[in-house]
Amino acid sequence: MTRPSARDLIRQLGLKPLPGEGGFYAETYRAGEAVSAGALPPRYGAPRAHATSILYLLTPESHSALHRLKSDEAYHFCLGDPVQMLNLRSDGTGEVVILGQDLAAGQRLQHAVFHGVWQGCRVLQGGAYALLGTTVAPGFEFEDFEPGDAQALAAAYPAFAGLIRALG
Repeated sequence: MTRPSARDLIRQLGLKPLPGEGGFYAETYRAGEAVSAGALPPRYGAPRAHATSILYLLTPESHSALHRLKSDEAYHFCLGDPVQMLNLRSDGTGEVVILGQDLAAGQRLQHAVFHGVWQGCRVLQGGAYALLGTTVAPGFEFEDFEPGDAQALAAAYPAFAGLIRALG
């Protein structure tokens, strides 16, 4: 089987640019049932689908800019090259996770980012692309997306300042 190119995947999967964040996406699932606003934490303020899923493509020319969500988000590595993900927690700690297929090298096939954690990711240097899936619960709405301020985050998390600037 020939490995598809990023351009092939964009066409075959109907991916489009993801506003505010970068990369390319297609929503593949939105639950038909919703959780009422009263049953959700106050940070939502409106009903949300039980869950949503997307396919998400990163290339060397695009990255997932630093942001945080109101919901938890689970990443699933599908195919392509490894992805470097930065997570910055409100307690001042952070971690870099590598999503990919080389489990012996510590890469992960899945990774959960909890609500309120700053996150951003990019294809590792030398890679051509990475196709990921993400699942958000309660479901994603664009108003739940908060872009990060790279300068402020670099000051708050100096150990990660270089990567923060790259993902800003």
